[in-house]
Amino acid sequence: MDLSSIKTYVGRDWELVQERIGNVLRSDIDLLNVTNGTVLSHSGKQLRPLLSILVARACSGGVINDTSVRYAAASELLHNATLLHDDVADDSDKRRGVPTIRSLMGPSVSVLVGDYWLVKAMELVFGDPVADTAVIRLFSKTLGDLAEGEMLQLQKAQNCDTDENDYLKIIYSKTASLFEAACVSGAASVGASEQMRDAAGKYAVALGLAFQIKDDMLDYAGTDTAGKPLGVDVLERKITLPLLGALAAVSQQESEHVRGLVREIDGRPDVRDVIVDFVRENGGMEYAARRLGEYVDEAVAALAAFPDSREKDCLIDLAYFTAQRIM
Repeated sequence: MDLSSIKTYVGRDWELVQERIGNVLRSDIDLLNVTNGTVLSHSGKQLRPLLSILVARACSGGVINDTSVRYAAASELLHNATLLHDDVADDSDKRRGVPTIRSLMGPSVSVLVGDYWLVKAMELVFGDPVADTAVIRLFSKTLGDLAEGEMLQLQKAQNCDTDENDYLKIIYSKTASLFEAACVSGAASVGASEQMRDAAGKYAVALGLAFQIKDDMLDYAGTDTAGKPLGVDVLERKITLPLLGALAAVSQQESEHVRGLVREIDGRPDVRDVIVDFVRENGGMEYAARRLGEYVDEAVAALAAFPDSREKDCLIDLAYFTAQRIM
């Protein structure tokens, strides 16, 4: 099933998550409500809360509870909080093909609204009357991971010395960690066993890594897919997996030359085009696609610990959805 069909399948459970997000964001401040509405109107795939609900249902025979809804909503609020902050850090004018809050209302509003969404996410987690302390620790860890991932990426961009281990640490921290929190909290919300929680975590981490690799491939795909223009990452001196794969395929001398070009790029579209061509001509996209496929296979394998169910099938479908070809 595709995303839309899966959301239709979970039905009322999905509606409850949407209602909880809307209710927790409601404010007496008109400007905040207007801004929240703008963000919600372009909310993207909402993959994290969907994963959380599916895992909860898969671990419980299809029955969730208010805690499940809280954790799913929190994962979406936290995700959007990071995007509002990222748009300021990256001076982004567009996201998902539409103007960002930063470009529409200024960086201060984007930061403040991001802070508000972050607080509301934690309010849902910490305010649960039957809160699981392990889940509180997990979401707290994710907050730290998100900040550390951004800082490591900034540090590596200064010297353009990112290697694959650095890259995997960055994308785990920035992306896979929140996937992990969403899925493990979903399992925990219905009292799943440690074995099931562990399987949910392994699935989520592998899927999160695959998801981010696919997003990084879009930077070299040659189309404005998903609202992401060509070559944005490299213009920001971010060395991602497609470029790492191409660098590994050439001599040390050529690799150092290309890293030097990235180091001196400073918004030059001519250099960006040279690097995009280098990636395409030296197997960078193919290398990233292979690694993406490996992580998708790892995610699907982790689900062997789950009992057979339609929810498990949906989780498998979502993993393969991530692996869809973009070249």
